Formats: sequence, C-alpha cells, structure tokens
Amino acid sequence: MSEILAKAKYAVVERADYNDVSCEQCGSGDLPDELLLCDKCDKGFPMKCVRPIVARVPIGSWLCPMCYGQRRVRRLSQKKIIDFFRIRNGNCKKDKCSSLQEMRKCRRRSGSLVYQKKRRRLLPFIPSEDHSERLKQMGILASALTALQMEFSDDLTYMPGMASRSANQAKFKEGGMQVLSKEDTETLEQCRALCMRGECPPLIVVFDSCEGFTVVADGQIKDMTLIAEYTGDVDYIRNREHDDCDSMMTLLLAKDPSKSLVICPDKRGNITRFVNGINNHTLDGKKKQNCKCVRYNVNGECRVFWVATRDIAKGERLYYDYNGYEHEYPTQHFV
Repeated sequence: MSEILAKAKYAVVERADYNDVSCEQCGSGDLPDELLLCDKCDKGFPMKCVRPIVARVPIGSWLCPMCYGQRRVRRLSQKKIIDFFRIRNGNCKKDKCSSLQEMRKCRRRSGSLVYQKKRRRLLPFIPSEDHSERLKQMGILASALTALQMEFSDDLTYMPGMASRSANQAKFKEGGMQVLSKEDTETLEQCRALCMRGECPPLIVVFDSCEGFTVVADGQIKDMTLIAEYTGDVDYIRNREHDDCDSMMTLLLAKDPSKSLVICPDKRGNITRFVNGINNHTLDGKKKQNCKCVRYNVNGECRVFWVATRDIAKGERLYYDYNGYEHEYPTQHFV
C-alpha cells in the first residue's frame, strides 16, 4: 500500500460543503432534496426550474442545460486510494431509485407467485455502511491487483492490436442475446454511480494457500443482486487460443467464429478477476455455487455481469460455475 500511495497522482479536491448552493435562475435555496448539482460547473438548479422539467432525481451524473454537450472533466479526490480507483468525491445522498425499486417490489408482491417469478429484477448491491471498512476492502483489492501487476478498471478496455469496440456487437451473437431491461439498466447505472463515489460491493479479497486469491462476502448479499461487471481487455478468441491466463471469460460467441470475443483480465480488471470457479463434477462442488455470470445486450454491446443466485451470508466465499451452459472446460481439478 505504501508503494501505491507513493505513486498515486495528485487530484483536485471537490467542494466539501454544498449547503450554501442556491438556484442559478430563481435564487431559491429551498427544497435541497430537489436541488440538482451540475457535475461540470457545480451550480445548483431545482428540478422545477430546469427545462425540460426533470421528473425525478437522475441516476448517476447530470449536466445542466448550459454544460450539456460539452466534454465533462471529472475531478478526483486527493486521497491516494481514491485516486487508484478513480472515485468521484462528494457528499452524495442516497439515490431515490432505491425507494422507487422498493415500491415496485411491493407492487410485485401483490401479484400471483408465477407473475412474481416472471418479473424478477436485478437488485443493486448494498455497500458496507462503515467508511473505514470500505477503505479496507479497496486497499486489499489494490494490493492484490498490484501483486499481479494489474491496473484497476471497472470497464471493458479496447487496446491497440486487440479487438476494437466496433467488434463487440450483440447482433453478432449466435442465437441472439437477452437485452437488459429498462429497470435493470437503472439498477446498473445506480451500481456504477455507487462505485464512482467509493461505495463498492461488500466484498473482500483474501489469499488461501490452496485456492490462491479468492473473494469473500463482507456483508449480506441478497439473491438476484447485481454484484459487479466482469472487466478486462477485449480480444478475439483466435488470438488467445494458447494463452495461459486462468481467468479469461467468454464475451461473445459469434455466428462467424473469427468474430468471437473473450475478456482477458491479465493486465486490467476489477474484483471479479479473483472470483473462483467450482468443480461442477461433484455434488459438494455444485452446492458451493452462489453466483453466476450473465451476458446481456446493453445498448447493442455484449456485457458480462456477476449476479447472486441465492442469499449469500457474510464470510461466505463466492463461487460460480466456470462452464456455465457450455460444458467445454474440464473442472475436475478445481477445489
């Protein structure tokens, strides 16, 4: 950690207090819960003054009409560990999206059991409430990534000499790919907004003498929770046929095999790099599975997400079926 702190770059600190912010148009400072702060110019605008009118507090970043369309410059905290993860600083309040999803959940409970199962939606992860615990989680993750000479990345990356972003198109998928619904897209945006301000999933990386690096739940995780996105460099499968990376993930199995893609978290990645697969050839191994990787069409691109398949208790290790539905890889040697 001392080496990471020594190499971290300086970043501009955001305003510490927004209590004195008032509307740039009407001058009112009333109803602070409905005051929108522009992520570029830092000016305040009540929802009723914005044109077009904003019906609810947006999820994630928001730009005022004057700044919309301009390139946004993010300002990062001076803290080194926050700089490592490129976390957006600020005293952000909890998104109203959570209460909205609770309302939707209550409405679903009133329907029949079959109807509830058909309409099951992804849930956002709930970060640890203790700020020091979140710093501990990120600090250990940073150490694990540094030990593997990796950079932290919460997005898919497209490097020169590998697959370009234009190659990642869901329409190339053989048999098609399920589209992320509007509600689940809101959940994804909420999770990304949480991560950008340092409220990461309640997970911690531990080292086991038998399994190596592995991931343990540092808090309770409910069934159907969107835990994280699998990230790394995107490359063609044909370029990685003889690669010995043990954490490559299939991204796209295209109709044309030459267009099939994989995610390679050997240089860049996040905590999903350390989630272990199970031995799906034994009954005890299958019982360990508590999450799965799911591929979705998100705005025309293929993305892979970790989703909890049951309630996960604090202290429980995360395991997924490395084969999924393909059953192409031998896992008998898995612990």
